[in-house]
Amino acid sequence: MLKKIRYNIPNAITCMNLIAGTVAIILASKGDEPINGLFAYEWAFILIGVAAVADFLDGFMARLLKAYSEVGKELDSLCDLVSFGVAPAVILYHAIIACGGAEWVAWASLLIPAAGAMRLAKFNVDPRQHSSFIGLPIPANAIFWIGFVSFYYEVGGILNWLTLIAIIGMSWLMLSSIDIYSLKFKNYSFRENSHRYILIVAAVAFTAIGGLMGMAITILYYVLSAVAMNLRAKSKA
Repeated sequence: MLKKIRYNIPNAITCMNLIAGTVAIILASKGDEPINGLFAYEWAFILIGVAAVADFLDGFMARLLKAYSEVGKELDSLCDLVSFGVAPAVILYHAIIACGGAEWVAWASLLIPAAGAMRLAKFNVDPRQHSSFIGLPIPANAIFWIGFVSFYYEVGGILNWLTLIAIIGMSWLMLSSIDIYSLKFKNYSFRENSHRYILIVAAVAFTAIGGLMGMAITILYYVLSAVAMNLRAKSKA
């Protein structure tokens, strides 16, 4: 009995990811309606953040308790699709409609969960993605859209073509074959993890200067730094 409980602790945390993402979707539908001192979409941002914490903790607890399972792996992907694929798309859709953007751009946001589903399916069957990623990980996609939507609400519905380019670009990045480094630390050596430490500092700086929009800039920096690393590695080969 205790063994069964231990094996299901990570799965319970994973389900918290799903619940947070689902509530984020519900709040996203309320757009910029004020709720307890914040706009509804800002609460949705927070819930995606809660989902991201749960997504980290379920893997941490699985390693700590040695409670790995194929069910847990599949459950994690299903929950990630809701919280980091569907939720950002719904948030973006309602932001575009609320700000008077083009409806055809709002519907284009459906590409985000579709690409996210394909990205997660590829991840689950690809044995190469243990220490790094092939394509942008879907949680990073969600972080980008938190920053982008925050910016969108500030400037209104004048970003139709930029928004469409961002939708297509982020969807392509998730499905691309770009080798992107993982943020997991195997040790704390600066020499081996300098790119990760620099990314953390950059994220703090971008967010301090640009607010939530800095989160979108951080993800762009993440991708560009990964591309730069790949080019350096090829030049040395």
